[in-house]
Amino acid sequence: MQMDKKRLESLFLKVQKPARYTGGELNSVVKNAADMAVRIAFCFPDLYEVGMSHLGMKILYGLYNAQEDTWCERVFAPDTDMEDLMRQNDIPLFALESRDAVADFDFVAFTLQYEMSYTGVLNMLDLAGIPLRAADRNETHPLVIGGGPCACNPEPMADFFDLFILGEGEEVNLELNDLYKEHKRNGYRKDVFLRAAAQIEGVYVPSLYAVSYNEDGTIASVTPKDNAPATVRKRIVRDLNSMYYPEYFVVPFTNIVHDRAMSEIFRGCIRGCRFCQAGFIYRPVREKSIDTIDRQSRALCDSTGYEEFSLSSLSTSDYTKLPELLETLLDWAEPQHTNMSLPSLRVDGFSEELANKLNVLRRSGLTFAPEAGTQRLRDAINKNLSEAEILDTVGKAFRGGWSAVKLYFMMGLPTETAEDIVGIAQLAQKVTWVYHNTPDKPKGKGVTVSVSCSCFVPKPFTPFQWEPQDTMEQLMEKQKLLSSSVTTRKISLSWHDAQTSFLEAVLARGDRRLGAVIEDAYRQGCKLDSWSEHFRFDTWLETIKAHGLDPAFYANRRRDKDEIFPWDHLDYGVSKAFLWRENEKAHAAKTTPNCREQCSGCGATCFKGGVCYEHR
Repeated sequence: MQMDKKRLESLFLKVQKPARYTGGELNSVVKNAADMAVRIAFCFPDLYEVGMSHLGMKILYGLYNAQEDTWCERVFAPDTDMEDLMRQNDIPLFALESRDAVADFDFVAFTLQYEMSYTGVLNMLDLAGIPLRAADRNETHPLVIGGGPCACNPEPMADFFDLFILGEGEEVNLELNDLYKEHKRNGYRKDVFLRAAAQIEGVYVPSLYAVSYNEDGTIASVTPKDNAPATVRKRIVRDLNSMYYPEYFVVPFTNIVHDRAMSEIFRGCIRGCRFCQAGFIYRPVREKSIDTIDRQSRALCDSTGYEEFSLSSLSTSDYTKLPELLETLLDWAEPQHTNMSLPSLRVDGFSEELANKLNVLRRSGLTFAPEAGTQRLRDAINKNLSEAEILDTVGKAFRGGWSAVKLYFMMGLPTETAEDIVGIAQLAQKVTWVYHNTPDKPKGKGVTVSVSCSCFVPKPFTPFQWEPQDTMEQLMEKQKLLSSSVTTRKISLSWHDAQTSFLEAVLARGDRRLGAVIEDAYRQGCKLDSWSEHFRFDTWLETIKAHGLDPAFYANRRRDKDEIFPWDHLDYGVSKAFLWRENEKAHAAKTTPNCREQCSGCGATCFKGGVCYEHR
């Protein structure tokens, strides 16, 4: 597709944040397009400052570009001011590095991090001049591929993608790339390539599966065809120490959400919180060695000039040698005045020793996630955390010099009662009392306790995948109850919008019938749905009902034990039988030990690595 690059450059002066679109940042990769066997447009269906903060995109960008005959470029969703100018001037969606039209690439690869980005995917395809539906695309069009956490139930987006990558992409993406080059050399045909790609473990080609429905709207069967596997298992990287990790990140010209280097220290989570999709779909836990983390952290800080890096994982304090790791990193970070942040700390992993080490870092508020206000509900969700541990931990933080604490909770959790909601306010109040009773608390400072409360969304591959979500009315009543239960200005409250959470629940457990809904919602102006100023809830509701579907069927309905889910033909290594056992234990408010204490037989041993084999 012909791109008028001079006209494109003239548009940069007319938008609010031109640095989102100019490219040319430090460490961005520019190659000669004529020398490339494969060109990949890596698309993040949200604004630049969100996408540039995503670690997975940084990893795969570096991995692809480490191949001599492959060029991977970045593409982000334009904001409305830029999009309007592009459409008015017939400028198609373009990649930042070359400013070439996305439609001219071999692969258009989307990372699906959040269900509310689905219309953003369609908007980017439309801006690129690429037909939205896979069935309408032929050999002249790029292959549209997807990955990320939402690929664990890709069915609502199945009509728009040629294939999905399940699980971790470092190995399978290169295998797919090699297969494509082979087919390109020997006379590429899309249908032949897709059938061959479906034989790669971790590659799911939705067009090779037929879905039938029962009269009540539930799934009757998912039938493979053309020799596609009956079940597609996700891919993992067993050895993180030998895995590719970039020595550089692209450094933006403008502020982004997380503007720092990131050092991934392990994948997976040992905890098994029953609401947490990431805790199950990223199993098993695999750690990097201290030497590997140290080497990669130094390289990133040297190549980017960042004066801050974070240790990235689902639960940083569960790293088995965290004190030794911090000693090693602080040996060079402190003299260089490089700050280190530790997100994702668990309450029961915050020790006096850790508090002392964190003292040398930049002082900011600490964040902990009790998730529920009462012990009964914390046991039901398998948080494995007592009130005494919570209060003891914030006491350590206050003695260590902190005066601001943020507490994350969820409302609408299965088995929740009004007592559990009031318990959130009561627990926050007890935290303020701990501060006032701390003898060596910071002088001249008052305590600040920020309570953030999200709405529970049932997700695939969790023990709560059978559970109904509270209705919007129920969630809003609980928000009012929580607000009325807070009696001090030292506690600030915030919560997620119930309407957004409701639609997220519809899409999270949806089936292929929602594809037409998503397309129609997009045609009626829905895009950038994760931004409140763009979210059009009434349009979504009207569109769902116009297609003869009931949103409550997806969001607010309890599933039967043996119901076939839209994602049951996809295997993330955690068995449905195990998840059902965990569901039953939740209703009995019984906990399950973490993976290092005792194997609970989830099924992740099938990957033959990580925590499942540490002691064998």
